[in-house]
Amino acid sequence: MNLEKFERYPLTFGPTPIEYLPRLTQAIGADVEIYAKRDDCNSGLAMGGNKLRKLEYLVPDAIASGADTLVSIGGVQSNHTRMVAATAAKIGMKCVVIQESWVPHDDAVYDRVGNILLTRLMGADSRLVDEGFDIGIRQSWEDAMQSVRDAGGIPYAIPAGASVHKYGGLGYVGFAEEVRAQEAEMGIKFDYVIVCCVTGSTQAGMIVGFAEDNRADKVIGIDGSGTPDQLREQMRAIVDNTAELVELGRKVRDDEIVIIPDYAYPAYGVPSQETNDAIRLAARTEAMITDPVYEGKSMQGLIDLAKKGFFPKGSKVLYAHLGGAPALNGYSYAFRNG
Repeated sequence: MNLEKFERYPLTFGPTPIEYLPRLTQAIGADVEIYAKRDDCNSGLAMGGNKLRKLEYLVPDAIASGADTLVSIGGVQSNHTRMVAATAAKIGMKCVVIQESWVPHDDAVYDRVGNILLTRLMGADSRLVDEGFDIGIRQSWEDAMQSVRDAGGIPYAIPAGASVHKYGGLGYVGFAEEVRAQEAEMGIKFDYVIVCCVTGSTQAGMIVGFAEDNRADKVIGIDGSGTPDQLREQMRAIVDNTAELVELGRKVRDDEIVIIPDYAYPAYGVPSQETNDAIRLAARTEAMITDPVYEGKSMQGLIDLAKKGFFPKGSKVLYAHLGGAPALNGYSYAFRNG
């Protein structure tokens, strides 16, 4: 594979730490060892998160294009739009982000705290649009790019989650390479990687990265979208594009794309009681903060799969912590008593 041929603009601190989670391991009690790779601690830019790994490969292209404004889209509590706003501030570009009503959630402060507050604080033009959830290309995003052109600016298009961007999968190919190097240092090998998936490029990059040593099917995606068929189709396309870009040298098989749809209920961005229980367990055993939209659902999936015996006894399971904790502020009523 050849990831090095792509230019990367550093937005992160470098390789993220892997830590053993002994108290969570004990609390789950399934005779598997739980570790976390802390991509939530990957940068000093506005609390970091997984989107920065992706954006490192988009920024050189944005600069080369002559753009002056990054334009992206997400939900009201989007981690991605926060990271796009942070990147724009860091590289000295303007930023327009569309924040659609993707989540049927009515917490009184939902559109004023957490991710959207940070996005506005960093100077982004954050535009609220009353449209429902969809991981595809949106008219409101196209309109935002046109509004930048109409004002004499030059937009650079970053789709939701940076996912269907031509370079959207590269960052998480790098994640797999990083894990391999850390495994060699630690003298262990992870049997499974657990990751939340919604727009697809985080898991898609991991799949391509781990396909190099035939471990792609051990990347277990926990769907958070609630639209798993659309997600699989989108992820398939990102996998194929990314594999071609990095010259994997073979086609990734369908059975190497593993998405478990059982934990996305009741809807995207709406946590179930089980999600909230998982958030509390991770917080109370390891002080590891997860959110109701993404990481809480993948944590719920990890706990449930472990308890059901999905992982053979003695397995070493790596939980990919993608960030997202600021969104918790938008769910403050649910967690007001902890």
